Amino acid sequence: MTLEFRVQHDVDTDAAPSPSSPARSRLRGLLDRLAARRDAARVRRAEAEMLELADLGRLLSGARGVIERGWIQHAWFAYVDEKGRTRKASSAAAMDVAGRPLVGACLVGAVVYAAGGPHAVHSMPVQRALDVVWHAMAVDEGKPVLWCPAPDVRMGRVRDLTTWNDAPTRSSAEVAGLLLTAERVAVAESERIRARTVARSDA
Repeated sequence: MTLEFRVQHDVDTDAAPSPSSPARSRLRGLLDRLAARRDAARVRRAEAEMLELADLGRLLSGARGVIERGWIQHAWFAYVDEKGRTRKASSAAAMDVAGRPLVGACLVGAVVYAAGGPHAVHSMPVQRALDVVWHAMAVDEGKPVLWCPAPDVRMGRVRDLTTWNDAPTRSSAEVAGLLLTAERVAVAESERIRARTVARSDA
């Protein structure tokens, strides 16, 4: 004779207890506060990025002014030495320009000089400004900038800019025009960040 055992579960007993209304309210309040903090942090990051892009725009405008006052090829800077002679300095001798009257610069040299001079060559503003200039030269306008390339990639881009500057048919007007395009790229990046931040806030 086979005996069949059946167990009847009490639905109310097996079911996980649901949080009480005050507990649900506290949980919801905590989640809302966390979401608000994330939103505020995102807005602060966006504001910092837009301020940086505004600074880059001013740096690029300053570089354009350097080119308009004097543009050179096959060296970073042209300056007047202590004997009144005009000399050129390559990237390796860039510090020779410190404290001396500048009479000309190449594309990269103009960015470095606008950022404060040869001592600023490895600074983040110079590196990011050169990212924007390379983007203006090599990428269709309107596309987003790809920031923070690897060091060897960034050095390759500096060589690209130097080669472009030193092309036999290049003119100072073209170099100034490229820097103006780079200024527009910085503005477009800032507007892209603003639009993205607003879209996320409305979501």
